[in-house]
Amino acid sequence: MEDEPEDWTNPQKVYRGLKPSDPVKSVEDKWLLLPAFLKVKGLVKQHIDSFNYFVDRDLKAIVRANNKVTSDVDPHFSFTFLDINVGIPQAEQQDMSGRKTFITPHECRLRDATYSAPISVSVEYIRDGKKIRRPDVVIGRLPIMLRSNKCVLANKSDAELASLNECPLDPGGYFVVKGTEKVILVQEQLSKNRIIVEIDAAKAIVSASVTSYVCPSCLKSVTDKQKYM
Repeated sequence: MEDEPEDWTNPQKVYRGLKPSDPVKSVEDKWLLLPAFLKVKGLVKQHIDSFNYFVDRDLKAIVRANNKVTSDVDPHFSFTFLDINVGIPQAEQQDMSGRKTFITPHECRLRDATYSAPISVSVEYIRDGKKIRRPDVVIGRLPIMLRSNKCVLANKSDAELASLNECPLDPGGYFVVKGTEKVILVQEQLSKNRIIVEIDAAKAIVSASVTSYVCPSCLKSVTDKQKYM
């Protein structure tokens, strides 16, 4: 008889005599956390969550901060961005019926295409004294991260993923650009211009350090200003 799969998401679940709230003391107990972490979080969840946050919130915040555009030729003419949305991945070219069909990552790999979705905005402007609104104006395309909430693979079962020629074990978190899989590398760096305090309990030493950083463009402008003063 096969063992039942572990339910890692249940906070009351006792695994080998330990609960999620119990302290982790030994190295052996720490290794027990590894399969639970991979089952719940995975290796690329931070990539997918970051992309989802950018598409759902950051893009709208950027548009709100720069929503009005004024013409340099006619200062009386301007238009305002009301909203921005990212659609579902579609083929960049139309089919025989003149419509753009939905596309999958597997098709993009075979056709050397980019797995991307259209970016549409709603704008408002004044013409002949009348306020005119135009919804869903396409202004560009955005590459879509696999397994994100805009991807066709999101929330699909293993059988559905297999029908789309995708491996159920593929965690996603990358892009398909011109048929090639691309990933954004994550780098860890110390915070700039922040005081970092470290405590060495064994030696009873408290140390503080700071990594100084100056914006190169700011430094250049200050230098040029001082040169001409």
